[in-house]
Amino acid sequence: MTPPLKLLLLFINEADAWHNRPLHQAIIERLHQLNVAGATSQAGLMGFGHHQRMHHKGLFGIADDRPITVMAIDEEAKLRAILPDMRAMVREGLIVLVDAELVSDAPR
Repeated sequence: MTPPLKLLLLFINEADAWHNRPLHQAIIERLHQLNVAGATSQAGLMGFGHHQRMHHKGLFGIADDRPITVMAIDEEAKLRAILPDMRAMVREGLIVLVDAELVSDAPR
């Protein structure tokens, strides 16, 4: 039996920055430094947030400001401990912590 797991979701924008570099990159690097079990960032095709501004591909298929989702998985206690770091980095965006269940982590 594994300890309770949580999935941390951070919804940000591609244009968001942290110390002159992409925020999603800075978050992934920080999660790695904090020894989180795993993290991934993904660019979305289209989305909107509390400002109701649509983020999608712009002229000639070039993204104007795509939505980015950063996902991290680990034990609840570890993710709760890093929330202050994430809140400091994500100035505008949504941070969500949801229950997760480990089904498989080994190659077949």
